[in-house]
Amino acid sequence: MENDVVSKNFIEQEIDKDLAEGVYDHVCTRFPPEPNGYLHIGHAKSILLNYGLAGKYHGTFNMRFDDTNPTKEKVEFVDSIMEDIRWLGADWEDRLYFASDYFDQMYECAVRLIQKGKAYVCDLSAEEIRAYRGTLTETGKDSPYRERTVEENLRLFEEMRRGAYQDGEKVLRAKIDMASPNINMRDPVIYRVARMSHHRTGDKWCIYPMYDFAHPIEDAIEGITHSICTLEFEDHRPLYDWVVRECGFENPPRQIEFAKLYLTNVVTGKRYIKKLVEDGIVDGWDDPRLVSIAALRRRGFTPESIKMFIDMCGVSKAQSSVDYAMLEYCIREDLKMKKARMMAVLHPIKLIIDNYPEGETEYLDVPNNLENEALGTRKVPFCRELYIERDDFMEEPPKKYFRLFPGNEVRLMSAYFVTCESFVKDEAGNVTEVHCTYDPETKSGSGFNARKVKGTIHWVAAPYAQKAEVRLYENLVDEEKGVYNKEDGSLNLNPNSLTILKDCFVEPGFEKAEAYDSFQFVRTGFFCIDAKDSAPDALVFNRIVSLKSSFRLPK
Repeated sequence: MENDVVSKNFIEQEIDKDLAEGVYDHVCTRFPPEPNGYLHIGHAKSILLNYGLAGKYHGTFNMRFDDTNPTKEKVEFVDSIMEDIRWLGADWEDRLYFASDYFDQMYECAVRLIQKGKAYVCDLSAEEIRAYRGTLTETGKDSPYRERTVEENLRLFEEMRRGAYQDGEKVLRAKIDMASPNINMRDPVIYRVARMSHHRTGDKWCIYPMYDFAHPIEDAIEGITHSICTLEFEDHRPLYDWVVRECGFENPPRQIEFAKLYLTNVVTGKRYIKKLVEDGIVDGWDDPRLVSIAALRRRGFTPESIKMFIDMCGVSKAQSSVDYAMLEYCIREDLKMKKARMMAVLHPIKLIIDNYPEGETEYLDVPNNLENEALGTRKVPFCRELYIERDDFMEEPPKKYFRLFPGNEVRLMSAYFVTCESFVKDEAGNVTEVHCTYDPETKSGSGFNARKVKGTIHWVAAPYAQKAEVRLYENLVDEEKGVYNKEDGSLNLNPNSLTILKDCFVEPGFEKAEAYDSFQFVRTGFFCIDAKDSAPDALVFNRIVSLKSSFRLPK
């Protein structure tokens, strides 16, 4: 039992305490994104944490869109967020909600606050409100409209609702304490006039609640017990508690904050991603160089790899950043035993076996995964003309180069030993063909052991090869310079973040491959069928990750 307590994170310890003391008799969590962009890897931590807590305590998990700001919200974002959360495996069952479902109740709560003398209509402009608010070292000063009567405030607020005022002309503010050491408690704005059409409520409303007022009410209405959020909301917690208390909610939710997930050298800011999309630097919010959940899925990451990564990051109060290489480690670990190891040649040159019978094809048994025999074998065609990787042949090799060069013998993977006899160059001096002879006795699996070779190379049978486009990705930003330019705040982009190889060849066997299917290309890396651009007769592969990395798990 003692070990069980030690292994729990601080949030679980707080929930245990609340249940033991009878504060709550159940657990209900939620994930409440604003539909103003695509979710990224940091959101995955929040989704899996909230969903995981609900499961651990046999409670419920709600999905709710905080759609209180129609200027930035789109149905496209709503749809993408739901797809991402389902893909991660978080199931809200029939509990899908929208903040806009509660606009009437929020309005009633605001009226109740006015009636209690806890809210007032203010005519100050946004700039004046900021000036009156004070600073971290100076207290704020009261608005000249702070002492309006309840009756006047009720009338003005109703007029705001009916559309009698222009945007920004009047706001409703909570009446708390302009001398509070917490700036968030200095009479925050809780409603503003905004003539905007909402993607769900249309033009019913011309006033909209502010997030800090709406969010605690949404939680309270839904019966959320623990409102789990990131550390930037820690200073907002007194306001959260004030709203649910003053609005008269029984058994109000409890807000608990945890540290955000920061990845090194990645772009997560919605403003920056939006600009990258609009400037055509990336081909959408799901470009595989981004770390939006849609981009990670398109690149070939799996829900299991992301869960492994989130688990390894842990839950704490301390802000820290995680190396992107750890995420790559997780996808390698997830895929290496699951996926077939296929042969693909990304920079092809022709290899001709001069003593192999012309017009003859044999089908060789090739293991799908040497580390996992359960994946079985497949038949791969082998014949006189093959494609091999350009860097698997050198005319004048350095020491310890064990691949093909004149006079050297290597094994063709799962096939035969071949010896390089000659090669052909074009007018520019580029090698276009390598000519070899093979030894029929050396067939793989035959038990031949009369001699050994030091090099093994892969290949694709030329007449059966399927042409493919392969996309190789590097970090979108220049890792040496950092993400942001210190002078103007722009992004330090890596000009080599995408390399497109058009004339690659893969072995036959991809006819039934579908979007997001992933494979290991032997000696090269893990690759995924691109969900946007690939077609059965025009394959496009994204490199998920290379085979090796210098990353080592921290002890």
